[in-house]
Amino acid sequence: MSDDLRLPRAAQFFVSFVALLRANGFLVAPEQTTSFLAAIELLGPRSLEHIRRAGLATLAPPPERRATYDRLFNIHFRGAEAIEHAEGEDEDEETVRLQEEGRGENEPPLADEANESGLAAARAEALVERRFAQVPTSDPLRRLSREAAKRLPRRRSHRRRRARSGPFADLRRTLRDSVRNDGEVLRLGRMRRRQRPRKMLLLIDVSGSMKARTEENMRLAHALVQAVGNVEVFTFGTRLTRVTSALRLKRREQALSAASFLVSDWDGGTRIGDALQAFLAVPRFGGYARGAAVVIVSDGLERGDPAALSDAVAKLSRRAWRVSWLTPLATGPGFKPQTEALIAIQRFVDDLVDGGSSAAVVAHLLSLATRRAA
Repeated sequence: MSDDLRLPRAAQFFVSFVALLRANGFLVAPEQTTSFLAAIELLGPRSLEHIRRAGLATLAPPPERRATYDRLFNIHFRGAEAIEHAEGEDEDEETVRLQEEGRGENEPPLADEANESGLAAARAEALVERRFAQVPTSDPLRRLSREAAKRLPRRRSHRRRRARSGPFADLRRTLRDSVRNDGEVLRLGRMRRRQRPRKMLLLIDVSGSMKARTEENMRLAHALVQAVGNVEVFTFGTRLTRVTSALRLKRREQALSAASFLVSDWDGGTRIGDALQAFLAVPRFGGYARGAAVVIVSDGLERGDPAALSDAVAKLSRRAWRVSWLTPLATGPGFKPQTEALIAIQRFVDDLVDGGSSAAVVAHLLSLATRRAA
């Protein structure tokens, strides 16, 4: 049974509009589709303009592609058959691709056909369902589960607790003790701020060039989510997908199976800059990065515009407590980036280190608390 048949009949038309946007290169996360439907229900809607504005607010098309969004909206909802390119837009990049039911000539290639080796980055989108093998838990993942709660970064909370020494006076306790001593203050109570786990944001590259590491990186993400609660996990390739809710399932096999259902661009093309820009365009997603330890696991083999990637990482660095980029290409302490993308983002990240094994990733995560934000 197709996904459309499972949807309420009234929602199918709106969901197919989201599919049309994706077919034309717009990066739309599953949560944005849900928000789009909720906004339409909230607004009524009373007119097509309400639907268009709901899409602008929840699907967050980039400002430079707003004209293309409006054209696609007119085609889908108003039945326009011919549209002209907006002035100043590139015809090659902005040609509108329409989805035709029952035809598969324009479907993206399967992942194995598009990039069999997984050693090269591709721009083409490949949509595929991935199944994870059942393997024993590795030693690095056991170590992460055991030590994460104590060794991951923490931050000072606004709440205070009693302490033997501290910068704040505990007047309530001091006055209560003075009652027992006939009004005399023998000792001034002190307080200090509580420590809370710092938010963590894990962004995992699931494109074809990272396929050799994808399964182990997803298992690592599940172990991290299970060890500490304040973690958000996203995957990206040609699309951006939030998989946190799936990884919160306790059984690893069940969690990875749920994640495989959510993510549709396994082992496909690589558009890191577009994916990160889509992440920042959604206010709720961007809030996850504020004050967080951001960890990006990717080889950095970008096939899109390096300027878009550099701009997105720069914005992330201004919001985050620390940005770490873990790449399998960093094989030693003297690593110097050679790819255009890694050279572009190097000045915006605090760490550019090895991400080629679970042991290296776990060691870096557990060392974050001892590092200082740049």
